Amino acid sequence: MNPMSIRDALNNPPRESFSSSEPLSVVGVCLDEETWTVLKQFAESAPLIKLRTHVSEYRVQDTDAVTDWLGDPPPDICIVDFDRDRRRAAAAAELIHSAAPETAIFAVSTDAQPDLIIQAMRSGCSEYLLKPMGREQLLNSVARVGGRRRERLQPFKAQVLAFMGAKGGCGVTSLVTQLGALLANSLSKKTLVVDLHPDFGDAALYLGLTKYKYHFFELVENNDRLDAELLNSFLARHSSGLELIPAPEGNDAPRRILPGAVAQTFDFLRMRYDYILVDMAPGLSDENLEMIRHCDQLHVVTVAEVSALRNVVRHFDYLTRKEIPQERFRVILNRHQKRGLISDGEIEKTIGQKIFWKVPNQYAHVVKAINGGDPIALISSSEVTKNLKEMASTLGAKPGAAEKKKESSGFLGLLGR
Repeated sequence: MNPMSIRDALNNPPRESFSSSEPLSVVGVCLDEETWTVLKQFAESAPLIKLRTHVSEYRVQDTDAVTDWLGDPPPDICIVDFDRDRRRAAAAAELIHSAAPETAIFAVSTDAQPDLIIQAMRSGCSEYLLKPMGREQLLNSVARVGGRRRERLQPFKAQVLAFMGAKGGCGVTSLVTQLGALLANSLSKKTLVVDLHPDFGDAALYLGLTKYKYHFFELVENNDRLDAELLNSFLARHSSGLELIPAPEGNDAPRRILPGAVAQTFDFLRMRYDYILVDMAPGLSDENLEMIRHCDQLHVVTVAEVSALRNVVRHFDYLTRKEIPQERFRVILNRHQKRGLISDGEIEKTIGQKIFWKVPNQYAHVVKAINGGDPIALISSSEVTKNLKEMASTLGAKPGAAEKKKESSGFLGLLGR
């Protein structure tokens, strides 16, 4: 958990008020009598919350489903007292956060030590309230939850387009950053690039962006506190108008991402952009699979090499078994040469569908853009940029149904078996 969480937990400024036709439902867990009385008085005097029940035990080893004792649907807010048994309170908060990720969890305690606040935040708490719980403190926290609920009710806007290499070195990051800059600059689309590499992502480097504080996985950890102000602190901005949420730099400890957290984060991001381009690491990690299930289109970037094409076949076979629709898949052939050793026809027979886009092989121009930290300005007149401008104008269009696999022949036919 980054230091920002501690500061925000104790010093979050009041946010704009929210209006809602229905009050926020609240469940208390092991609250002392004074705190429960404050909640009841608050609920009686303001139509912002409605108390549902008070659970007198932490229920951390309960075999019943969480919704059995929180209620179904889960409440908007669950307030957990950390003073009676801090270890069991943290375990209960983590259980609630895992089973009901859209429920905001408030920790309440008399202890404001930073390490204890961090422990509560890591357990899934989005707010840390100090006893005796004051009306203004509670009002601000409830208003933040109400604001996030109002935002979730807005219709999704952005197309989420994922890009993954058939193997390392296929040029995914270069394609994503150039396409993103073109969408933002040439087509005036509000565009975000998310670097989903778990470490050592290069999107920030390719864009010449070196000043940023936080990375995407920290945003995911704070997904239940997401609002416009928090998001703004995570964004790095390029001169083209493109915005970026970078990857970790590689010196962070591995992070355990709760199921559904990536999708929930992208649900929030969708409401603020026209396009979201996701630079994914090769492979089928849990985060990648969740992203593939959630995106509108998956672009698998390959080159005309036997090992890369074999991986395209393997990826599509695996994802099809996972019941991901084939029409969501698109293949981009990078570094394309018209007279390559493997013809376009052989490639399409092998992968069982048409090549969506062919990016010409202009390696020197691409390296020039990478070294300059500007994806479009230095090579604006090159063939590859013209090609990517055409591609950018087609992104987000609904793809046609993928063609049925054809029986392959020749030496590449062995890869489809």
